[in-house]
This record gives sequence, structure tokens and C-alpha cells, in this order.
Amino acid sequence: MSLIVRDATPEDAEDILAIYNYAAINTTAVWTDGPTDLESRQQWLRARQEAGYPVLVAMKGRDVVGFASFGDFRPFPGYRHTVENSVYVDERHHRAGIGRSLVAALIERATAMNKHAMIAGIDATNAGSIALHASLGFAEVARMPEVGCKFGRWLDLVFMQKHLASGVQP
Repeated sequence: MSLIVRDATPEDAEDILAIYNYAAINTTAVWTDGPTDLESRQQWLRARQEAGYPVLVAMKGRDVVGFASFGDFRPFPGYRHTVENSVYVDERHHRAGIGRSLVAALIERATAMNKHAMIAGIDATNAGSIALHASLGFAEVARMPEVGCKFGRWLDLVFMQKHLASGVQP
């Protein structure tokens, strides 16, 4: 079955919520202390799209098996050419190229939007996400020890960065 990456629609919010909540409850991919609700995910989806940022879903048949987006890296004008990505894959579909397809599509979208750099903030123990981003040309640019916590332990944050081929000038 082939993989299709497309723009998310409001009808995808429940599937996005399920994938996100699994990560929020069971992993350190999301540094929250619990799940969120459907209304919150619907608002997030609308806000991203109204800001002109993509929310993409990966489909296998009729199933949403992953989603990804990017948004402002920081809320100050000097950062307007830099975005931060997020990518989540259904735990039953890890290591099947879905994350790679989603991040590659985000890179294309950000380049088309004349963004200069894309950042990924990753838990230092998430070797899969670090390897995925490295395989797509991201380089580790910072490692911040013990800046977060979850599951009763301190977490280190790795920032990875990719310069995009947009040609935008400051």
C-alpha cells in the first residue's frame, strides 16, 4: 500500500489527536504531562492553517498514520525566516519511512515559503528522530542538559537545524 502525504483537513483532527495523545502519554516526544482534547487539536489545526503554515498527514489507504507541521521558531520579527517542525508517526508504523516522507514534504513547503532555516527540538534520548533529521541534512547545533522533565526525570533537549535552499535574504 502506497503512502500519500497531503494537507490535513478538519476531518483529520481525531486521527491527529490519537497519534498526538499516544506520544503525550507514552513518550518524551511531547513534554506535556497528559493528553489533550479534540477541541484543542482542532484549534491548533485551524491556527496553523490560518497562519499560513502547513499541517500534513500521511495516509496508508484510509488511515492517517502520521502528521507533521511547522510554525514560528520564536515569536519575534528577527526569527521570521526560521520555522520549527514537529512530526509524529503512529506507533504501529514506526521505521516505515513515514516520518521521512513527512519531514521531506515540510522542507519543500518551507523552502517554497522562502524560509531560511528549519529547527527540530528533540529529546536527546529519541535516537530515531535524531537519525531521521540527520539523514535529511539537519545538524545538531545545541544540546541543552536538563531543561525539561517528564516521567520523574530530567530531559535534555537537542536542537537540530537545516538551512533551506530558499535564497531568501535578511
